[in-house]
Amino acid sequence: MASQLLQRTLMREQCFNQALVLHSDNGAPMKSLTFKAKIEELGITSSYSRPRVSDDNPYVESLFRTLKYVPSWPSKGFESLERGRSWVESFVIWYNTEHKHSRLNYVTPSERHSGKDAEILRKRAKVLMAHREAKPERWSGKIRNCEPIGEVHLNPEKEAA
Repeated sequence: MASQLLQRTLMREQCFNQALVLHSDNGAPMKSLTFKAKIEELGITSSYSRPRVSDDNPYVESLFRTLKYVPSWPSKGFESLERGRSWVESFVIWYNTEHKHSRLNYVTPSERHSGKDAEILRKRAKVLMAHREAKPERWSGKIRNCEPIGEVHLNPEKEAA
């Protein structure tokens, strides 16, 4: 199932023939021979979390934490595979299109992915500056950071001092 999901995802995102890295935990499904063969067939490089390191990919960790604590999470599990898939699909749509991510300066992952974040953040900065100028007594410092975050790298190399 993981192999099928990966192939469907690549088709949907149209990212064949690109240098892709799939970062995952060290779970059995991600290390199975079938999945490894599919990754190799698709030309994807595998990356695994380091043992006892919970923040190798902070964006994915944030997604998992949000998933785990969202009020609609069924604490008793799903009554069927179909119900589980339906719930996860709804969650992913919400997370990507409605949930404002703090590390993305409060734009949605979808807005960031599509490149709409810069314009949204520019307009937000303009509104915040106008409010600050209109009522400076309500502001103790600068406005919220409204800069696009730019490129994001998984485990970036530390810059030499």
